[in-house]
Amino acid sequence: MTQARSTSAPAAERVEWVLCPACGWLLYGKRLDRNMHVCPECDHHLRLGARARIDLLVDPGSFTETTFPPGAPDPLTFIDLREYPERLQEAARRSGGSEAVVVGTARLGGADVVLAIMDFAFLGGSMGVEVGRRVSGAAALALERGLPLVTVCASGGARMQEGVFSLFQMARVSHAFGRLREAGLLSVCVLTDPTYGGVSASFATLASVLVAERGAHIGFAGPRVVQETIRAELPRNFQTAEFLLEHGLVDRVESRAELRPLLIRLIALHGAAAPPAPVPGDDGPAPAEPHSASGHQDPWEVVERARVVDRPTTLDYLHTAFDDFIELHGDRAFADDPAVVGGIASIGGRSVVVIGHEKGHTVRERVARNFGMPHPEGYRKALRLLEHAEASSLPVVTLVDTPGAHPGPEAEERGQSHAIAEIIMRSSRLRVPVVAVVTGEGGSGGALALCTSDRLLVLQNAYLSVISPEGCAAILWRTATAAPTAARAMRLGAAHLRESGIATSVVAEPPGGAQTDPMAAARLLRSALVRELDDLAGVEVADLLDARARRLAGIGDDARPLRTLQPAAPLGSRP
Repeated sequence: MTQARSTSAPAAERVEWVLCPACGWLLYGKRLDRNMHVCPECDHHLRLGARARIDLLVDPGSFTETTFPPGAPDPLTFIDLREYPERLQEAARRSGGSEAVVVGTARLGGADVVLAIMDFAFLGGSMGVEVGRRVSGAAALALERGLPLVTVCASGGARMQEGVFSLFQMARVSHAFGRLREAGLLSVCVLTDPTYGGVSASFATLASVLVAERGAHIGFAGPRVVQETIRAELPRNFQTAEFLLEHGLVDRVESRAELRPLLIRLIALHGAAAPPAPVPGDDGPAPAEPHSASGHQDPWEVVERARVVDRPTTLDYLHTAFDDFIELHGDRAFADDPAVVGGIASIGGRSVVVIGHEKGHTVRERVARNFGMPHPEGYRKALRLLEHAEASSLPVVTLVDTPGAHPGPEAEERGQSHAIAEIIMRSSRLRVPVVAVVTGEGGSGGALALCTSDRLLVLQNAYLSVISPEGCAAILWRTATAAPTAARAMRLGAAHLRESGIATSVVAEPPGGAQTDPMAAARLLRSALVRELDDLAGVEVADLLDARARRLAGIGDDARPLRTLQPAAPLGSRP
């Protein structure tokens, strides 16, 4: 591979008017150029060539193309109605490029990146030996230089004229992306219209983050092939970007204008520490250990305050206590569960992965988010984000507020117990720091799934419980009306969790609860998180895992009546 400063491809003849393929509107060419080739009438995103993509995405003048020595142009000496070399020459003339992918280095928001941009105009963006060689070469270049890799995919699939040689490029590029993942390097794939076949079933869906352009059609087999094979009517939005987002298969769907700003933020959050952004009204650090504030509240009063509808949720804290947040969606297998939110955030100059339960506030929001009760796909989304955190060497923050995991038959069909068990086991051995915060309700295994951590913080009016007070009362007292009695018997609340050594710290709340002054609550939480993350920042992996194992192994071993418990070790000390 060699580097050569890029020059623009020969411009095709100017087309003054273009017919939108979606709405049929006649569009003026220069206006279409100014609008990034997005129809101003129906928002249809027209296809772009590789060079036009590069111009839209990268810092001006920063792209340097990587050239590759020529390979075998016709491995099968293939002839259909025309000889294959003739088709290649025509594709080069039409697209202005030498192959269906352009590789090079550039800057995005001032950060160095490696690019691999596909061009559908070159034989439908099909993947042959040369495309496989260039894409795997781009991954190797990113690995060699320790840079993020950004790919833009547009492909009809494998290149038939190269037969089984084309098929095995899927394995070649998948291996290259596997090495990137092992090295913990960020890769982002932008899926554009269309992305099908061997590309979609290899590197296009193996990146750390998958972003689909609005309205793009993405899938393994094209809709015509699907219909002819199974003889069934397909959903109206089948294989669209929005369809994939709904089914948990991509992280985000963005308009063309939003792609560059998103990529810049993603690269920044996975790179060097960003300077901390001030939180409005931040008057300084919160009290380190609010024992007097937490006291020994009545457990039923704690339960009632933890359930207040106006209490801040995970998304509220992400927009107040943190400096930046990019939400990532889906479990990459079935759906995107709105009861669990997560993504990449920054706080106090440090990037973190944040995962939390989300209830919403209004009736519509709470119904849409299933009242914060996750299905298995919610926990599998969280598991995927834990693995992303470990691969990227980012600490994890979890925000816990759930009545419990969803108990319905569909959750059982999709393996609720397996999903919870897997995330507990994975987080117990995660090779990066984990700080969990119980911000409201902490119901049973549904909460514990996000509580297996190095540090467990509990807000003053929050609790963890093996079962809801109502459930306990119904089983043992034979009536749910005994819930307050059950809450007291189980000693629900922050004070018991701290004194028993389960919680490592209690975070104070404004008088009357977090809902009375959400911004003050956010400042208190932010200060506590920054303190814990700073304290864990220098711990070696082996020491981290050992301390976590000893902490988990010791819970309950010295359990005695509450009056004989000794205070937990001071904040910041390690077991």
